[in-house]
Amino acid sequence: DIIDPAVRNFITSYSLIEAVRKSNKELGIDEIGLEDTKKDQRASYSITFGREKITQGIMKQAQPKLAQFGIELVDVKVKRINYVESVRKSVYDRMIAERNQIAEKFRSEGRGEARKIIGEKERDLKQITSQAYKVAQEIKGKADAEATKIYAQAYGIDPEFYSFTRTLEIYNEALDEKSSLVLSTDSEFLKYMKGYSK
Repeated sequence: DIIDPAVRNFITSYSLIEAVRKSNKELGIDEIGLEDTKKDQRASYSITFGREKITQGIMKQAQPKLAQFGIELVDVKVKRINYVESVRKSVYDRMIAERNQIAEKFRSEGRGEARKIIGEKERDLKQITSQAYKVAQEIKGKADAEATKIYAQAYGIDPEFYSFTRTLEIYNEALDEKSSLVLSTDSEFLKYMKGYSK
């Protein structure tokens, strides 16, 4: 009747973590049941009082009352903490909420890391695509220049043959099986269709 009220007074005056832990040592992930997450991440709880000081407070409060009966209180150990049914659910809900908060923290960090990786991949892809397009344009430019050079040489050797080959290329580019043209019979565009003659 003397010790129990002292215990209740001190236990209910502090959060559960204060009654369970005795120091401010950081808890590693493996110590709080999150072994599958990164080991370099930490989930810390701030302990301002701790189990040892709580038991000292219980002794300090109960000792004078026990001394009246000739009893010396030497030590107090917290073996188990039970909550009455009316508050047990709220305690469990709070514990679950704390764990969910820790889990959400790691999920949030994971999502942030995923966005970072995706962003880096997209940036690298754009850089590679841009470089590939640049190289392709350079190759195309060189090919066009070489083709122009060859055409010029062909024109210098045989202008009529050059005109003939260029006209065939234009036919190929401009006409297909669905093309319809309305041209006069003396159109320059039709001269090779009407027959080739020197």
